[in-house]
Amino acid sequence: MPDSAFVQAGVAAKETQMLVVGATRDWAWEKELSFGRATGYWELAVGRWHSEGKGSQWVAQVGVTPVLRIYPHRWNEGWFIEGGIGANLLFPVYHSERKRFSTVFNFGDHIAVGKRFGDKQEHEVALRFQHFSNGGIEEPNPGEDFLQLRYSRQL
Repeated sequence: MPDSAFVQAGVAAKETQMLVVGATRDWAWEKELSFGRATGYWELAVGRWHSEGKGSQWVAQVGVTPVLRIYPHRWNEGWFIEGGIGANLLFPVYHSERKRFSTVFNFGDHIAVGKRFGDKQEHEVALRFQHFSNGGIEEPNPGEDFLQLRYSRQL
């Protein structure tokens, strides 16, 4: 069973928008560090990208990502930073007015800052920066960068 569900929206260079939904499963692992508490989760995401340009294109995204999260001791309760690198399938192969990917398989890495809130810390918002590319598997490999806003709810 998932531990939370999320919805996130993002934009890349004003020509591509994304809408993603998904679920997370918390790791049983947790470690107390000198600067904060570290933990993490698995993320399963399904989404759609839309790019304008010569016509328009819709791309489906399916991805799985392990995510490391840190709750710094010096920050107020609920604030966190996180990062992850996962595997994503984008089909058909993504292209926009300015960029064209060469593979369906791509890596998606992100960094984020967010806040948990609510009576039971059941809500969460995060601002994320996410980069997609095939990691040099095949050329061209221009990559695409998204600025995203995510809302999550504990289940």
